[in-house]
Amino acid sequence: MTFTEHYKSELMKAIDQIDLSKVDQAIEWFREARAAGKTIFICGNGGSAASASHIVCDINKGASYNRDLRFKMIALTDNLATLTAYSNDVSYEVVFVEQLKNFAQPGDVVVAISGSGNSPNVLRAIEYANETGCKTIGLSGRDGGKLGPLAQLNIQVPVPHMGRIEDAHMIICHMIGYYFMEAK
Repeated sequence: MTFTEHYKSELMKAIDQIDLSKVDQAIEWFREARAAGKTIFICGNGGSAASASHIVCDINKGASYNRDLRFKMIALTDNLATLTAYSNDVSYEVVFVEQLKNFAQPGDVVVAISGSGNSPNVLRAIEYANETGCKTIGLSGRDGGKLGPLAQLNIQVPVPHMGRIEDAHMIICHMIGYYFMEAK
């Protein structure tokens, strides 16, 4: 088997382990947030930050353009000045939670993406969101890390390979986004 055949085979196994009932629950929470005019926040580091930005683009444009009901979704990863100011002046651990303190309201949705499930800045954001009365969704990998039990809804990709975890997380994001672009 070639490397690419092996990668594809292992990726398909990872995708097969996605709990679709949890993805359906996330879709329902997104629907409720849109209907109530609530904001959906999302965060992650590295590849997970890129996935966060990607789903925000898909939702804010693809699932909102020319529609009466529109989403309000913000990637906490996208304001570089804010991220670097908090990182430099306070601590990288607060880059997401401090933004939530400015904007999050009870009933909002906070999504955290972390392959390891152990990123301190992501965990602090979810802890604050839980305390504030937000709904929290974790996209985790491996054993879920600390994020798994902390998030109210944890969609876990229980494989060891970070690339395949990130691939599956993007597929989950596309399942959510394209539900609103194609189904409703």
